[in-house]
Amino acid sequence: MTSSNAYLSGLFSLDGRVALVTGGSSGIGRAVAGALARAGASVVIVARREKELAETVAELTADGCRAAWVGGDLGSRDGVRAAAEDAAAVFGEPDILVNSAGINLRPPLGELGEDVWDATMAVNLEAPFLLGQRFGPRMAERGFGRIIHISSQQAHRAFVQSGAYGVSKGGLESLARSQAEAWSPYGVTCNTLVPGFVMTPLNARLSADPERVAALAARTMTGRNGLAEDFAGAAVFLASGASAYVTGQSIHVDGGLSVH
Repeated sequence: MTSSNAYLSGLFSLDGRVALVTGGSSGIGRAVAGALARAGASVVIVARREKELAETVAELTADGCRAAWVGGDLGSRDGVRAAAEDAAAVFGEPDILVNSAGINLRPPLGELGEDVWDATMAVNLEAPFLLGQRFGPRMAERGFGRIIHISSQQAHRAFVQSGAYGVSKGGLESLARSQAEAWSPYGVTCNTLVPGFVMTPLNARLSADPERVAALAARTMTGRNGLAEDFAGAAVFLASGASAYVTGQSIHVDGGLSVH
């Protein structure tokens, strides 16, 4: 190994680590799961759709990665708890937790019912809280942990009917700060990645409107909308030893959209 490769490996390698990625079968979650696995982590993906889960894991194992999947419904407390235990049984207790699973329901606020509110909060905010409660203290006991949440521009600004979705993501970023306060003294960092507009299945409604897609791209400084793979480097950084002094932060990966 050359000196540069050894240096980079020391900074960013995830060899020997175990990662749990919710929503890892599509979109940003899939890209993050792939990045962590290719950086050396043993990755367990939790999501609902078994076909997409199996395809994702097959792709990773074909690349020589150590990966597995667990089907789970994160829309209920019992579902979250069951998925957590099933995931921890595969490769052992995770050192890295990535909360990427989310639902994106956007009725006009005046028509937003309690059912949409409850479903949004359950998946987007309560599941990350419950998973943090399950794994965060154990990470702290071991002296190393990384919790990474995937948020949204709607946590910071209201547009395209942010509704309950924006509220859930604002809460998620606050959750990261609370987790950082609780566990960072024990080696557990907790941070949030904030995407711009990314062409993923979660944004299918907006993606179907070419004019809106072009307008969003024009709001960035790079002149394009995001791709799932844009999150690979940031995720590996936040999951690795390189980010030991970065915690409680919301890191925008958005082509400059948020500062334009």
